[in-house]
Amino acid sequence: MTETFVTAGPLRLWTERTGDPSRPAILLVMGSSAQGFTCPDALVDLLVDRGVQVIRYDHRDTGLSSVVDFDRHPYGLADLAADALAILDAYELPSAHIAGASMGGMIAQWLGVHAPDRVRSLTLLSTTPMGARPGDLPPPDDRFLEHLAGTAGTRPGVESDVALFRVMNGDVRPFDEPACRAMLERCWARAVDPSAAAHHGPACQRDSPDLHTPLSTITAPTTIVHGDRDPVVTLAHGAALAAAIPHAELHVVPGMGHVYCSPGLPELLADLVRL
Repeated sequence: MTETFVTAGPLRLWTERTGDPSRPAILLVMGSSAQGFTCPDALVDLLVDRGVQVIRYDHRDTGLSSVVDFDRHPYGLADLAADALAILDAYELPSAHIAGASMGGMIAQWLGVHAPDRVRSLTLLSTTPMGARPGDLPPPDDRFLEHLAGTAGTRPGVESDVALFRVMNGDVRPFDEPACRAMLERCWARAVDPSAAAHHGPACQRDSPDLHTPLSTITAPTTIVHGDRDPVVTLAHGAALAAAIPHAELHVVPGMGHVYCSPGLPELLADLVRL
C-alpha cells in the first residue's frame, strides 16, 4: 500500500494504491462529500485478492486533497471527472476498471461517455443517471428527508454523521455502528477543511450540455449494483440506468441501503464489481 499526492491542474489530490502495480487497475470513486476511506478497507483487500491493484482517492474538497474556493472557482461533474483522469495519468494507466458509488457513479458514467478509451469496465453503485432532471425519478424516501429536516442546524461531527449513516443504511441489514464510527473518526481527523465537502452538493447540481449525452453511447461492460432499501437514491434510479445503458447488468441487493456499513456487504460487493 502506498500513498501519493497527484497533481490535477492547480490541485493536489491524495491517492492510495493497494496491490501489485503490474496488475490491471480499478479506480474507486466515492460519493458526495466522501473521502476515499469511506470505501471499506475489507472491500479493497477483497478486490486485490481478485487480482487487481486498487486505487482510491480523496475528491477535491475532502480529506487531504486541495480545498477550492467554490464561490470564485465553481466546478461541476466534468471537473471531478477530470480529477479522476489526472489520477490515471499520474499512475501511467492507459485505462482502468472504474467503480463509482453515488456521486462517484455519476463521475464514472461521465468517463464512460466522454473518455471511453480510459474505461475497461464500469460498476455503478447506488447511483442515478447523470444529467437526470429534478422530477424525472423518485425523490429520497420520507424517513431520510425527515431526518435531514429534523437535524438541520445540528453541529457537524462524528456523532451527527453516525446518525446519518444509520438512516442511510436502512432498517433491514444490521448497521455496524462501531466500524462506521471508526471510519468516520478517521475521516474527520484527517480532513483539511471538513466544511469544504459541502461544495459537492452545488457541484452535482450544476448543469451543462456534456451531462446530457445519451448514456446509450457507453460501450464499456457495465454492472449496476443497487440496494432495494436505498433511502437516498431509490431503486428506480438503478433501474433507469439499466434501461439506458446497452447490455448493462442490474444486480439488486436485498436489504442494502445507500452505505456499506453492514457486516457481509464488502464480501458481497467485491463479487459484484465488474473486472
